[in-house]
Amino acid sequence: MPSPATTDLCDAHEDRLADGRLRVLPPGYLSFGGQPAFSGECFTLSVFEDNVLVRATLEVAGNGRVLIVDGGASRRCALVGGNLAALGARNGWAGIVVHGAVRDADELDRAALGIRALALHPQRSAKRGGGESGIAVAISGVLLKPGEWLYADRDGILVSDQRLA
Repeated sequence: MPSPATTDLCDAHEDRLADGRLRVLPPGYLSFGGQPAFSGECFTLSVFEDNVLVRATLEVAGNGRVLIVDGGASRRCALVGGNLAALGARNGWAGIVVHGAVRDADELDRAALGIRALALHPQRSAKRGGGESGIAVAISGVLLKPGEWLYADRDGILVSDQRLA
């Protein structure tokens, strides 16, 4: 089923926008991946310049979920590249949102999932194995919790406390 348009969701749920049950991430995320519009239940990670936990998460079945990677807005290295995007697509992830940098733009665009990130950076991350999963994270000042729903398209990124029709 196609992802609903973010503009339509905003128009249909002004009450949720007003009370915070539907939130809009600030503009500025770059769009990659073969799916320009995507949605799914959120699974969250918090890492910093280390993508071991990102790989481990994308190695399991995504079941249509969206991986939210809070990379602390670091633009000093990439947390997702072409290999991880392809892995996520193979394992059924609908999308990846990185509050940080990614790399391998051409490979990302060939992956059958949606990807949003703050920047491109050619350097790979460290491999220390740090981070946390399944926790509330603040992305660009917007709180996201595991189990919430994310909707992304060319117009923006929304987060809802529940799945929206």
